[in-house]
Amino acid sequence: MVETKISQIIEAAIEGLGYSLVRVLYSGGQTGRNQLQIMAEPKDDREMTVEDCQQISRHVSALLDVEDPISSAYVLEVSSPGIDRPLTKLADYDRFQGELAKITLRLMRDGRRRFNGRLGGVTAQGLVSLETTFGRFEFAFDDIEAGRIDPSEILERTGSA
Repeated sequence: MVETKISQIIEAAIEGLGYSLVRVLYSGGQTGRNQLQIMAEPKDDREMTVEDCQQISRHVSALLDVEDPISSAYVLEVSSPGIDRPLTKLADYDRFQGELAKITLRLMRDGRRRFNGRLGGVTAQGLVSLETTFGRFEFAFDDIEAGRIDPSEILERTGSA
């Protein structure tokens, strides 16, 4: 998978700059142009700036020019995870314990694939815990297709809603 290969090429460099790699996403654009999205965040728990994105973009571009993992032309986009941050690693589910989240499973469970609730962290058995209005659920990380923070409470706390 091209995203895995790109992650392997750029992750150490991004870490060396003081950022954590959140996600790499490669897709065909609506105008027929391919797009490579690199999502990163500062390790020191501060807001990501345009200058941060520019710095990462310059370093990543140089690495990808040398390694050339994508044979066709593409547009590189570097961004922060944003307020509705995707949860891409098991550690994210622990880090954001107590926040509202939306989780989509790969397969149906109890007649549904989508679950909304409050993250309960990661159990001792390595399962993601989610408290919903209809009970507490635990999911294996590999069973989760996608997870993201639900920003509604965060917006209320910051007065942005």
